[in-house]
Amino acid sequence: MEFPDAGDEGFEPVDPEAVGLDPDAVRDAVEFHLTHGTPPEQVAYDFSNQEPWDESEGELGYTLGPMPDRRGGPAGLILKEGKLVAEWGDTRRVDHSFSVAKSFLSIVAGAAWDRGLFELDERVAESRGHADDGGFDSAQNAPITWRHLLQQTSEWEGTLFDRPDSIDRNRGVGKTGGPGKGEHRDLADPGTHWEYNDVRINRLALSLLRLWAKPLPRVLAHEVVDPAGATRTWEWHGYHNSDVEIEGRTMKSVSGGGHWGGGFWGSARDLARAGHLLLNRGRWGDDRLLSEEWVEAATAPCEVNPNYGFLLWLNTDRTLWPSAPESAYAMLGHGQNVVWVDPDHDLVVVLRWLALSEDRAEREDLPNQDRFLRRLLAGL
Repeated sequence: MEFPDAGDEGFEPVDPEAVGLDPDAVRDAVEFHLTHGTPPEQVAYDFSNQEPWDESEGELGYTLGPMPDRRGGPAGLILKEGKLVAEWGDTRRVDHSFSVAKSFLSIVAGAAWDRGLFELDERVAESRGHADDGGFDSAQNAPITWRHLLQQTSEWEGTLFDRPDSIDRNRGVGKTGGPGKGEHRDLADPGTHWEYNDVRINRLALSLLRLWAKPLPRVLAHEVVDPAGATRTWEWHGYHNSDVEIEGRTMKSVSGGGHWGGGFWGSARDLARAGHLLLNRGRWGDDRLLSEEWVEAATAPCEVNPNYGFLLWLNTDRTLWPSAPESAYAMLGHGQNVVWVDPDHDLVVVLRWLALSEDRAEREDLPNQDRFLRRLLAGL
């Protein structure tokens, strides 16, 4: 296994055949992506159709954080054994990654767990640096553990940065059927109901900020991505109203996606480094950046949703990607921003801006991801 040198020029390109891949299969997969880019009706090139104004939501229809001026087109790369097998589009472009940011929160949490800053089944209300917050004082929130927040089973109730958790209740990501987004449902006990809810993700980000007592982008840089050779071009944003005071200093709490603006913006090449770090179970060359125990825990199925770990999507029972091994998992974001990790084949695939389905319609399943992977894995 090789590890790319630091910076954009650190990737070693090789012919697919040199690492046991059929070049025709690689070309077929790449061509499929290039001809199935994210359509403007899903994500406009100027992001103008993201979180559009909804009169029924009143002021909740406004974005709270910045968005890039433009997005790119289809781009990606394939690493096999740490070597650059294929690359297409602009892989150096700093682009929005939407909920891929959630997986970076998992990485930041892993660095904290490795340093003994919290235990997974410890109640957040009892954690270091949290007592002055008050966000877990209620009867509903007091039992919430770090594991609950990381698996999106917390059922946290409240308002954070002017967004109530109820706005994302019944959000359809990862579900079929049931009530629609924002429709009323009674809250369950923490740990018993899985729901994709960005308000609760932002609650996790704020709790991690208080735990570290320093901005999470700085933590990510110093503890993980700088040692892994990432560029300094990536950005991680919060909201205009997400500044908090910690130990007498004002810090911005970052968001775990682009749901109301903000989020993680980075290049495909930097995202590939994060995937390669996970593939190698937290090791980068001779350095241990995350413990193997954390990566194992983060990729273990949640009891409530077996296709979800610690803010990573899993392929349990080959449900998400039937063409891929069950051990595969991914960082996933809206617009089909994907960092796909395949430990069985020593593969990391980054896809930027892939249409959801063959007819390019908005759907909740992930057929084009599997169509791409089926073409690529046929070359093994």
